[in-house]
Amino acid sequence: MKIAQLVHLSVSVPPEKYGGTERVVFHLVEELVRLGHDVTLFASGDSTTSAKLVPMCERALTHTLFINRDAIMTQMLEQVWNLSHQFDIIHSHLDFVGFPLARRSEIPVITTVHGHLGAPELAKVYREFWEIPVVSVSYAQRAPFRSNNWKANVYHGMPVDLYPFHSKPQGYFAFMGRMSPEKSPEVAIRIAQQLGMPLRMAAKVDPIDRDYFETEIAPLLADPLIQFIGEISDREKGEFLGNASAVLCPHRPESFGLVLIEALACGTPVVTYRHGSYPELIDHEATGFLCRDEQEMVQAARRVGEIDRRRCRKTFEERFMAERMAKEYVQLYERTIQEASMNESFSSDE
Repeated sequence: MKIAQLVHLSVSVPPEKYGGTERVVFHLVEELVRLGHDVTLFASGDSTTSAKLVPMCERALTHTLFINRDAIMTQMLEQVWNLSHQFDIIHSHLDFVGFPLARRSEIPVITTVHGHLGAPELAKVYREFWEIPVVSVSYAQRAPFRSNNWKANVYHGMPVDLYPFHSKPQGYFAFMGRMSPEKSPEVAIRIAQQLGMPLRMAAKVDPIDRDYFETEIAPLLADPLIQFIGEISDREKGEFLGNASAVLCPHRPESFGLVLIEALACGTPVVTYRHGSYPELIDHEATGFLCRDEQEMVQAARRVGEIDRRRCRKTFEERFMAERMAKEYVQLYERTIQEASMNESFSSDE
């Protein structure tokens, strides 16, 4: 099968450090190539892939100042349109940005929606393009637009050997993500302080969150229990997550939550809230704890030693491997191509 994969150009594939969507796309593309498919990746020129890379810009746009990103994205969509006849299917990871292309393309296009859909400004665009075939990454993600054309739900996956299993934690909690209000790092800090447990924080500080970090979080880092280590790479994640007694995820509702399954891959239980996608990823009192509020998270964090770390790893292997993700997408590609062929035949008969 000839498959085009489209990603945003802000971050390379895979990302050097932070970047969930681009990391998932990398694992998907590598697995599709391993399964024997002819894959073309439209991405930034500093991406690394086993597929054919069509560079849309020299470097990921986060590395480039004073550039009109809309111009480059528009040119990307036009180039994909011009080359679309070369593919059996186009898989867009551009969310609504690719919807006009999907509506007009003669080649089938599916769009995996990676972002959270709670923002009110999304309502008009998702209602306008209600017929576009879309894929969710959790069933909870669909809630704002249940009547859209959801073709499948495919959970993210990672290679089985990316992060090793760790059976013996080293007595600290871990927080990983961004230093931003929606990730609520201050809650993780308060939980660690209440329990007297060291907390290690591997997190990115985006420019938009700099004031929040400086005013709300930086003063809390004076506590010797709290260690802020900044962004880390995939090579460092295995040890960071695997050696933790638990990963604290006091995040606001998300469409998925990649750090949760990264923790499970290492055998590390997760303490998080009972909202968004998290109940689809974590089995309460089996691979972690789903809590209603911060106080419940404190009580749950006391109990992380009750969780069988081998079960966390087994759950990852059964539900969140890249091979499973790629095979589910292949099945979706095949269905979509078949449906398009049948619709074309029906139109010809008329």
